[in-house]
Amino acid sequence: MTYIWTDEGWLYLAVVLDLFNREVVGWSIKPRMTADIVIDALTMAWFRKKPAPGLTHHSDRGSQYASHAFQARLEAYGIVCSMSRKGNCWDNAPTESFFNSMKNERVHGTRYRTRTEAQADLFDYIEPLYNRRRRHSTLCYASPQQFLNNWLSNQHEKELTA
Repeated sequence: MTYIWTDEGWLYLAVVLDLFNREVVGWSIKPRMTADIVIDALTMAWFRKKPAPGLTHHSDRGSQYASHAFQARLEAYGIVCSMSRKGNCWDNAPTESFFNSMKNERVHGTRYRTRTEAQADLFDYIEPLYNRRRRHSTLCYASPQQFLNNWLSNQHEKELTA
């Protein structure tokens, strides 16, 4: 989870990344850092991807992720919980990398007058830019969407030749 300053006060952003293609599959923005923010991000991710039971969700040890409500939602979705080791920021490196990219490419140097303005800008960064157009070195310089499309196409070609 990360935070963004607006003239109206803080906003917090929680995301769920798909490590296969680095896509932000779930996200939530709220003015308070409660369990609801991470539950909403997880719920969006689950509805978008409908993963099979046994998927692993990795997070830091924040109280929102350790909450009974969040843990119950993981269990309801059949998702296995994995948390970073205490004091080890490298355990959650992909998410931290996303936040770093977002802040360097969009947030730093931007003055958000309202929370609504910040939310709209973050949506614009996550959905049309980051997920669909931003190229990633870990994905052979493809966007998350293009990487997934290429992989699916490759799988389809393999099925046709089998």
